[in-house]
Amino acid sequence: MSSSLTMRVSREGIRAAAPVGVPTPVKDVVQFSDGSGPPRVVAYVERELPPGGIPAYLAARGSGARSFVLWADEHRRERVATLSTPSATGGVATFQVLGAHGELIGTFVREKALRGRGLRTRWTVTQAGGPEAVGFKGRIFWWWVWWLLLPLQVLILVFALFDSSPGNEGVARGPRRIVWRAGGQIPLEFRSKDDKLHVHAPELDWRLGASLVVLLRAFGPNSWDTRKK
Repeated sequence: MSSSLTMRVSREGIRAAAPVGVPTPVKDVVQFSDGSGPPRVVAYVERELPPGGIPAYLAARGSGARSFVLWADEHRRERVATLSTPSATGGVATFQVLGAHGELIGTFVREKALRGRGLRTRWTVTQAGGPEAVGFKGRIFWWWVWWLLLPLQVLILVFALFDSSPGNEGVARGPRRIVWRAGGQIPLEFRSKDDKLHVHAPELDWRLGASLVVLLRAFGPNSWDTRKK
């Protein structure tokens, strides 16, 4: 049976301030669903800031680095998992996911399009002790369609600069669906329509899946981790 994981970013954002001296509760969450009932929250998501705080995080982010924590509750009483970036250079970034006691859950490798080993962004997911699962961002056919329509999109963007009416979103986003394959199987699938990660391999650690969907959202449009406060 397949399950799914989705990240829900709070619309309240930084406006949901707590009283002075009291830490603001974590509002961004990961929801899990296996089809047997309504989705339930399994983790609360927050950036893990380096020395230097938010400015340092945003500066490192430009190279592809990301870091965040998955908490068991909104008040940070128990750490579920932590994602860090051991290396990020030349368009290739390696991420580690560690458990509450520092044990390795798995790794992700993101190879940016034209900078890694292909024309599309390549994502490699490896659970500790398991095989590599490799996926590519978007289907080749839809990338060709997107590039062929690029001149028209540029024209749309020019008009959009002079049109501030509601609902005007400018150019179309590039293809974002990712299908991972390992040993002839499809353990994971990210569908861009609803930003949902579908887990087809029951043996996959849910903490690794939760970290992956949060990481994908940190590289997508309207990335959740770019807040300046």
